[in-house]
Amino acid sequence: MDLLALGTYALLGVFAGLMAGMLGIGGGLIIVPILLWLFTLQGNVPADIMMQVAVGTSLATIILTSIGSIWTHHLKGAVDWGIVRLMLFGLLIGSVAGSYFAHHIPSDVLKKIFGALEVLIALNMAFGRPPAASRQLPGLPGMTFAGVSVGAISSLMGMGGGAVSTPFFVWCNVAMHRAIATSAAIGLPAAIAGTAAYIFTGLSIPNLPAMSLGYVYLPAWLSIGVMSIVFAVFGAKLTHILPVAILKKIFAVLLMILGIKMLFF
Repeated sequence: MDLLALGTYALLGVFAGLMAGMLGIGGGLIIVPILLWLFTLQGNVPADIMMQVAVGTSLATIILTSIGSIWTHHLKGAVDWGIVRLMLFGLLIGSVAGSYFAHHIPSDVLKKIFGALEVLIALNMAFGRPPAASRQLPGLPGMTFAGVSVGAISSLMGMGGGAVSTPFFVWCNVAMHRAIATSAAIGLPAAIAGTAAYIFTGLSIPNLPAMSLGYVYLPAWLSIGVMSIVFAVFGAKLTHILPVAILKKIFAVLLMILGIKMLFF
């Protein structure tokens, strides 16, 4: 294993942890494009499954990232566990369904889907409008549907789902800090269910790289995940200090660039 690659994975973990803790969004929006680049340079992942391995590995890191972020937000009393319970069933169904869908489509098609969703998320982050004052969270059917949607997008993009759920919560007039903290919390069950599906479906693939468990590439998972645990805690603390709204707009520009690259290059 190339030490430079391991170091790059670790740096990715630092960034992913900070973003997950600070902005309530999955680091997969950055991890997946960078992993694709690294896999291409290393030549250790076949092109026809490269996107699935990148997404599956990224999603698996969210399990570790979420733990530190959730604990920090919970200690501050910012997680709305009632929302988590309402969305849980839908999250699990959507996450598994998204992973199975990703397994059955060509890697290039999955890459285009990722790029399109990343551009849409960037546009929403940059130009999302304030919600109507009267809008509230829907009841159980609406929250279940929201959970399915967030779970499916999460597993298709290898992220915790916060890039979708945080704007949804804010749109329903949940306070920003509570929306970020609750998004971090729902990322854990979505990541566990989605990762399990990526492992199970990937076990039947004959040309996986060495040290893989299904579609999860273990060296990248471990390096990214360990660093993300530490920096998710740090990022969650920064949420209460830094101007999150400004940071999200800056991050939106980066996502737009990466999304366009995934779509057209």
